[in-house]
Amino acid sequence: MKETASFVATALQSTESRMESLARCEQSLELMLTHRGDPSAEVDRVLADDPECVFAHCLRAALIICGDATAAQSSIAASAAVIEGACADIHGLARRHAAAARAWIEGGAQLAVDHYDAILIDCPRDILALLVAHALDFRLGQRRMLRDRVARVLPRWRAGMLGYASVLAMYAFGLEENGQYRRAEKMARRALAIDPCHPGAIHALTHVMEMQGRFREGLSFLAATEPAWIEGTGFSVHLAWHRALFYLDANDVGSALTAYDTQISSEPAPRMSTLADASGLLWRLQLRNVEVGERWRLLADCWEMQRLDGARSFYIMHAMMAFVAAGRISAAALIFDALSCIDRGRASFSLPEDALAFQFCKGLTAFARSDYVACIEWLKQVHHIAHRCGGSLAQCDLIHLTLTEAALRTPDMQLARALVAERTAQKPTSRINRLLRQRLRMIIPAITGGFVSATPV
Repeated sequence: MKETASFVATALQSTESRMESLARCEQSLELMLTHRGDPSAEVDRVLADDPECVFAHCLRAALIICGDATAAQSSIAASAAVIEGACADIHGLARRHAAAARAWIEGGAQLAVDHYDAILIDCPRDILALLVAHALDFRLGQRRMLRDRVARVLPRWRAGMLGYASVLAMYAFGLEENGQYRRAEKMARRALAIDPCHPGAIHALTHVMEMQGRFREGLSFLAATEPAWIEGTGFSVHLAWHRALFYLDANDVGSALTAYDTQISSEPAPRMSTLADASGLLWRLQLRNVEVGERWRLLADCWEMQRLDGARSFYIMHAMMAFVAAGRISAAALIFDALSCIDRGRASFSLPEDALAFQFCKGLTAFARSDYVACIEWLKQVHHIAHRCGGSLAQCDLIHLTLTEAALRTPDMQLARALVAERTAQKPTSRINRLLRQRLRMIIPAITGGFVSATPV
């Protein structure tokens, strides 16, 4: 049997008699770590049978925080109360998890991650704390800590420990988000050597291929691993989105739309993360002037069914893409009301994405009405902080891509020249960037009456 790496479970096994509940909790933790199945439902079943199971309450709080389910704050408070009532030692691990969960409610993501960080300093093999801290680092745009927090604990891990492949997958993603692609790929492949079907490791390696413009290899890799992620994982839709991006880089718009129809927009009750992937893909097609039929209207309908007040700016920005593309003027106006609520409600605990949401939404609105000069003026204000959009670097690239496309549609080619050069330097093998470069070469002679500057494009 693998050595357990959950310090919460280990601490409780010596004091709790409910061994069956704890075994079920370990299984739920494994689902969380590998992004398989429905760990929330499993934890709910444990609590239905054993309402006082402390470990299950720790898991429920962690799941809510990882999912950014602000509407479920009352459940966290209830779980924290059970933990506090059952565990007298305020310095015990379960109580520290409860304190971290309460910090999330009362002070936001940054205060919570500080609590989880303190746990990891003392207990570097507490994988539940690591998992939640990793999710919060991503949400907070703390890319360096997305890598370094895992690096701190990695020396205390070894093959054979429960969750080791997941730790390697987290580290791989952190390395990738910091541009260390070669090392990221090495760690992801190490994780896959342990668990060949690990969706998190597949995701991390896919990101590496995306950022390096390896679209052919990416398509082959996702096809080979498809049985491991296409159904019943937390990455099912998102990896289909990555597949569509590879198709776009291959200039295969038809296959990208097929992926959208069959794997991204097919959920009967889509979550906001699914809708964000859908918006991100359709907007990339919008930038190419691709006709998508009724897809924008149907997606806007789905966004209008979501409760956006209190939602993260990341999701609000993606909702705006659907509303402006579908011509939903009143819905788009409500977006700015929602952003105003964020400004008032998060005065002390602002997320990095909040700093650019208003300008990006204004830029999207201007682009949709073909006012490319206005779009540029709005997006130039946040171009330098685009990496703080609340998503991965691949997702945040949409800001730069929109700015670049707007610049290509104005007579002043100096900005377009600079932006295309910037994109090409970052990802020289990308076919999308090569196409942008070709467009620039065609446009410049046309607007200069055939005269071509001696300055290379």
